[in-house]
Amino acid sequence: MIHISDNFPNLSETQTKQFEMLYDLYHEWNEKINVISRKDIDNVYEHHVLHSLAIAKMLWFADGSKILDLGTGGGFPGIPLAILFPQCQFKMIDGTAKKIKVVTEVANAIGLKNCTAQHIRGEEEKGLYDFVVSRAVMPLKDLVNLTRKNVSRKQRNTLKNGIICLKGGDLDDELNCVNGAVTKVEIADFFKYEWFEKKYVIYLPIG
Repeated sequence: MIHISDNFPNLSETQTKQFEMLYDLYHEWNEKINVISRKDIDNVYEHHVLHSLAIAKMLWFADGSKILDLGTGGGFPGIPLAILFPQCQFKMIDGTAKKIKVVTEVANAIGLKNCTAQHIRGEEEKGLYDFVVSRAVMPLKDLVNLTRKNVSRKQRNTLKNGIICLKGGDLDDELNCVNGAVTKVEIADFFKYEWFEKKYVIYLPIG
């Protein structure tokens, strides 16, 4: 089993315990509500938790940052990031109510106090955030059009406010359709596991 502390060695005892609890919780909830592929659930740490935390290798969020996780599904990347950044505030939204139920139950079970989850479509979200993060399969151009309204103009991080998302495969055409300076970083540069090859963290400043 992959240990998150191998890649993030400065975790507190609370954070370590929270990450450890995710394995059983997601197995338990996935039996009731399928939010992770049945064939993939045993890889929850590598393919979901650690994958989510690749965003932290792109940017270490400043204390007080507000982050919106659009299309969170079962809580990725929002829940792992909320564990890693207890001094930041996270909101996770998804258009499927049963997925939000899983997110809420998992967050409550591990004692997360810095996140909320809401069954709402991206078009309906009105809040302002430092960053929008996402693992959703939506093309980046569509993600920009949907969430530009939610990116705050007040800056507090070393990177300009914007969108940070996780994508894989050949992205040239998709990224060429976006106006602005897109940064693409290979996750395999952070985590030395074969599964992360040709998977990327994408950053686009907004405003």
